[in-house]
Amino acid sequence: MIIQQYYKKSTLLCALLLISLSAGAADQFAKDAPKRLVEYLGVDTVNPPGNEINGAKFFAKYLKQAGIKYYIEESAPGRANIWAKISGGNKPGIVLLNHMDVVPANKKYWGTDPYKGVVKDDFIFGRGALDMKGLGISQFQAFLSIAASKQKLNRDLWFVATADEEAGGLFGAGWLIKQHPEIFENVGFLINEGGSGIKSGNNVTFSVEVTQKVPLWLRLKSTGRPGHGSRPQVETSVTRLLKAGHRITSMNFKARALEPVKKMFASIASEQTDAFKDQYANIADHIDDTEFMMKLQLANPSHHSLLRDTCSATRMEGSSKINVVPAEVMLELDCRLLPDQNLDLFQQQLALIIADPNIEIERIMGFSAASSGTDTRLFQQIKSTTAKLYPGSRIVPTVMTGFTDSHFFRDLGITSYGFSPFVDKPVNYGGIHGNNEKISVENMINGTALTTELLRSFTTD
Repeated sequence: MIIQQYYKKSTLLCALLLISLSAGAADQFAKDAPKRLVEYLGVDTVNPPGNEINGAKFFAKYLKQAGIKYYIEESAPGRANIWAKISGGNKPGIVLLNHMDVVPANKKYWGTDPYKGVVKDDFIFGRGALDMKGLGISQFQAFLSIAASKQKLNRDLWFVATADEEAGGLFGAGWLIKQHPEIFENVGFLINEGGSGIKSGNNVTFSVEVTQKVPLWLRLKSTGRPGHGSRPQVETSVTRLLKAGHRITSMNFKARALEPVKKMFASIASEQTDAFKDQYANIADHIDDTEFMMKLQLANPSHHSLLRDTCSATRMEGSSKINVVPAEVMLELDCRLLPDQNLDLFQQQLALIIADPNIEIERIMGFSAASSGTDTRLFQQIKSTTAKLYPGSRIVPTVMTGFTDSHFFRDLGITSYGFSPFVDKPVNYGGIHGNNEKISVENMINGTALTTELLRSFTTD
């Protein structure tokens, strides 16, 4: 009943009902999006271990009902990927990309069962509601709507749901590119997670992710003479590692403002408080101001991290017993580098900072930097569609502090954008990887309607 009530209240669908042939299909598929998400949230795809085969079977059920040919293939037992295509003309195709895996949740700190889709207070709660089962359902329903319309498309439209994004994508997007390159042979565009619609007062701003900081995950191994905890030594593997970790985590790497970041800050300057408005407008002039940078880090750590390379200490392993000084200990670092940074040179810089030959630096993972330009037909279509359905809204190209699977496809030369059709207050995005993750019923309806209109316009122009 709640879902039906929100469907009736949805304002965006009124605009879509005026859109010729596909309006009826868009209407129904948007209406079904919330209940489809509720079902999907109850499908176990927690990574680790993943079990994305469960998510693939969920999508396969509805693709089969719609008469759409699909493919499922496992990169490892239970680690499935699924893809389907609506054939079109010869223009470069477009992929709707989403990942099926979700991070674990601690039930103790949730108000609902995180592994079930629960409708409560006009929201749908569940792990993955925002990251990224909600967006996956929005894409899927729009894909089914386009297929049901039977319109002739100017390009192929792909739906691709992958495994393992939360752990780096090597069993998902990375594996698909290596094992099934034919999927992406005539693909020119891709829409993935990474952007968001923010509502501030009466203003709506859609961020479109065009590039992201580069992850460099490192493991520090410190060695020393083992011994009994009751007989402290001058130096041990543990004391060496603690010193190294302190040097790195207390290091403020040189700040710099890349061109995409400067444009992003300038575009959102008017929305900032008086304490930051002028600095955002000309951020490059203020990055050497230590006091300002400290204030920015306290007020907005995400924006601060777009202005320098960063390293966070996240995991440690030491002795298995409290009274044993171990011969070897480990510390893992989550470093995020601005796209102009060289991974090898940065790792060498860390070695100089550590300055200890008894500490080994092992690279766990590192990606190449890549970005997508905004002078494309798809970017303009995103801009015009959001402006049509949210009059007065604006588009802001952004740099993302985290990473997504988009980097795999940018390396192939595929224009990839992080774009979400949902609009909400910033506070409601805080559930990503956190407690009580949720998305509104209205957002699922409106977001699916927006995605459908975007794809309809882009594939039939």
